[in-house]
Amino acid sequence: MPATQLDRPTPTTSTEEGRDRFIDAVRAAALLVVVLGHWLATLPRVVDGTTVANEHLLHTWAAAGAATWVLQVVPVFVLVSAAVSATSTSLATEPLRWWATRAQRLARPTVTYLAVLSLLWVAIEVLDPAADVIALFGGSLTVHLWFVAMLLLVQALLPVSVAADRRWGLGAIAGLVAAVVLVDLARVGFTLGPDVGTTIATAAPGIGWCNVVLVWLVPQQLGLAWRNGRLRGLPTGAAFLVGGLGWAWVATTLGYPTAMVGSDPITGASNVLPPTVALLGVVWIQAGLVLLLEHPVRSWLAGRAVWSVVRVIAALGMPLYLWHKLAELPALWIANRLGITVDAGLPGDPGFWTGRLVWLGLCAAVVAPVVAAVVAFERTRRTQVPLHDDSRRLVGGGLLIVVATGVALQFGLVAALPAAVAMFAGSHVLRPGRTAVS
Repeated sequence: MPATQLDRPTPTTSTEEGRDRFIDAVRAAALLVVVLGHWLATLPRVVDGTTVANEHLLHTWAAAGAATWVLQVVPVFVLVSAAVSATSTSLATEPLRWWATRAQRLARPTVTYLAVLSLLWVAIEVLDPAADVIALFGGSLTVHLWFVAMLLLVQALLPVSVAADRRWGLGAIAGLVAAVVLVDLARVGFTLGPDVGTTIATAAPGIGWCNVVLVWLVPQQLGLAWRNGRLRGLPTGAAFLVGGLGWAWVATTLGYPTAMVGSDPITGASNVLPPTVALLGVVWIQAGLVLLLEHPVRSWLAGRAVWSVVRVIAALGMPLYLWHKLAELPALWIANRLGITVDAGLPGDPGFWTGRLVWLGLCAAVVAPVVAAVVAFERTRRTQVPLHDDSRRLVGGGLLIVVATGVALQFGLVAALPAAVAMFAGSHVLRPGRTAVS
């Protein structure tokens, strides 16, 4: 998840620019992994210049699942955001207003994205009725919004996490892990077997949805422990990395899916829908990498040229995150019209990876002007928006934003406009009086 420019660095790590260079670098690197990973995983299938299918790399190349142990970088975003957000004065004094502010600032650019998405769909339906955009891309253009909903839900509990860190320290993390394990076992009635991971990952979600909060609270708690100096140094980082790799290996040996993103199209097995205990392996791996890289990366970022690049990427966080999936539509249209090969069979087939590189280049070329236009538009809007004094409105408006995001996530392109309207309404509820929503 990209930086929302709501966070501030800790006093001990801030730079002369008022930014924590390491945290910005982590966010920038993770953002690039997300964007390039999403593009790489999208496999449009083209026949005679017409797109007939939109596959996922993991569904055609099972071996790629292990790569998600490192490339699933959501825990990093949650971890560093918690570490920085916990220093906010408003979080300590007015936690509800702090959370409502985050909800509103995440909603504003998301409303724009959903509105444009709706208009684009209508335009395609009018100009090219034969293009089955809904079937091919309807869900993929909003699937990445799950992070917005999850982050708002988890950060609503940040004051609780801060209190837990103060009272129990690392014990709070252990308690969350125990709760995640119990929820997984509860999905199968606490019945153990040789292939318990498969049974859990394919069982009806039910109580498993509790892990949507519990699992993602773990990196949040880790971020607080890191900020408070409980987790530091190369030995600790190495222990987390090795332990995380071992955790993920044991989990997959017990039958949990190897991939830490998506779900199996046939069995429905998934480590993220809802999250399972296997996903904690990724949390440990990502935390280990952050601890291992902190010192050398901080030294490397002392160079002004390197920091300038990082700062630019970090500043583009939210626009690039929101709009990068949309770039796939015009990129594919350009490829089809110009006869550029982006569909080259399966991994291992001649030209497959060359086609992937061409596809990445097209997506990057398309997204650049889009992000530039979005950034220019966002600069015309007020950076600070007043909030209502009524706590009930703050809760109601924030929850409406979360629900609207969930609707867009669940129903895809067909729900983009209703979701945008609901999110717009949620933003309006958060505001005082009759101030117009920008």
